[in-house]
Amino acid sequence: MTILVEQLDSEIGAEEKKVPAEETDLVLLDGGFVVPGANSFGQTFRDYEVDSARQKGVEEFYRTNHINQTYDFVKMMREEYGKLNRVEMSIWECCELLNEFVDESDPDLDEPQIEHLLQTAEAIRKDYPNEDWLHLTGLVHDLGKVLLHPIFGQLPQWAVVGDTYPVGCAFDESVVHHKYFEENPDYNNPAYNTKYGVYSENCGLNNVMMSWGHDDYMYMVAKENNTTLPSAGLFIIRYHSFYALHRAGAYKHLMNEEDIENLKWLKIFNKYDLYSKSKVRIDVEKVKPYYLSLIEKYFPAKLSW
Repeated sequence: MTILVEQLDSEIGAEEKKVPAEETDLVLLDGGFVVPGANSFGQTFRDYEVDSARQKGVEEFYRTNHINQTYDFVKMMREEYGKLNRVEMSIWECCELLNEFVDESDPDLDEPQIEHLLQTAEAIRKDYPNEDWLHLTGLVHDLGKVLLHPIFGQLPQWAVVGDTYPVGCAFDESVVHHKYFEENPDYNNPAYNTKYGVYSENCGLNNVMMSWGHDDYMYMVAKENNTTLPSAGLFIIRYHSFYALHRAGAYKHLMNEEDIENLKWLKIFNKYDLYSKSKVRIDVEKVKPYYLSLIEKYFPAKLSW
């Protein structure tokens, strides 16, 4: 089996290697990962309006997602999948299951998901060689997408992938294709359509229900199986698709001090998650032993899913 990995220094010579000001306290290396100028289709990353082969399908995905992700739906899904009674398997076995799926919400990549996992992890590993927990977080962050598999009920893509956002309070306008929320039953519900909704100021994101999908599911799997990943790793797993927060700065009124600290790492991670997508291939067998060693360090041999 082969895997995609980003060519960090070729093809992107025009992009200057700069560190965003808010990340300078965490960036460890100078001259590391370079943000490419275009995605694998030759277009701007996360451009949901560009006329492309995937644009119409992606927009339809978000229309369905925004109509159906209600507070009651999320509560029901968390209760059902929080039982973790579907199957027992290892982290690597889960990685291999993802080789069957392509994310319909992603305008930047149409490759099987396992390829994206190692793209992200390997790009991080180059720039942060001493942060092995971050390498492993890159590998496992999307494993919740096994919800698409028949073993897990074969959930529709709108209930598994895509940008995430809080439910139980007003939908911020920064959420992609926000207009489709107008058809969501919670949109006009006074209990859920205010700034705070069912929450309170600085209540902490851990007390906020996010739209249901692979992020929250993998967070529950990792936490309930007693992973030893640090708090920042779990935060990344749970909120890496929360673009309204880490790209647009929305919903900060719900964050507590621990969230603010962990957000620094999430912003760093997001660069690799989003921009490491490429069509350059390498042999997975070369890196597999390293990631197996990290899995053994931070996770039990078998997990309940």
